[in-house]
Amino acid sequence: MTANYDKNVPQALSSETQNVVEAFNRLDTDAKLAWFYFVYEKMGESITPAAPSAAEPELAPILLSDYYKLSHEQQLAIMRQIVNREDSEYSRAYGAIKENNQLFVWYAWAQNMGDKVVDIPENYKATDAVNNLLSQIEGMDFEEQMSVFRTIVGDMGYSDVKPIETQAETGKTPSL
Repeated sequence: MTANYDKNVPQALSSETQNVVEAFNRLDTDAKLAWFYFVYEKMGESITPAAPSAAEPELAPILLSDYYKLSHEQQLAIMRQIVNREDSEYSRAYGAIKENNQLFVWYAWAQNMGDKVVDIPENYKATDAVNNLLSQIEGMDFEEQMSVFRTIVGDMGYSDVKPIETQAETGKTPSL
């Protein structure tokens, strides 16, 4: 959970994009990771311009340098912690950055899979649910895809920072 917007307000606004986000959320942890892998394998070139140009990778050194020094088992455990929003050092680091930086983390990891980052198992076979989601996302235009990706990555990681209450919620006006 990040602190930069209210999680109750969806970032993927159309019903089609919301359906994709909801279908993603129904996947188990490893299916979610596989979906990311396949998305970057199939669509990496279209995702690339959005993330690096808007990201500030220096804000996530633990995720973009320290992470690469870990064993593949540790890396996979960290990915699972982030997807599951567990309270851990890496999940907190991820939850503390904005969506563009979160997208960049997944992009950087995808670019290094099989080298510095744990790869998908050779014998992995995508489920029908994963393949269906891939087809749906491929059929969307770029803006819809980015809306889905930002919503999904923004819902991962851990943060105990809560959105600031609104005037409607508190009944008080802001003071200086």
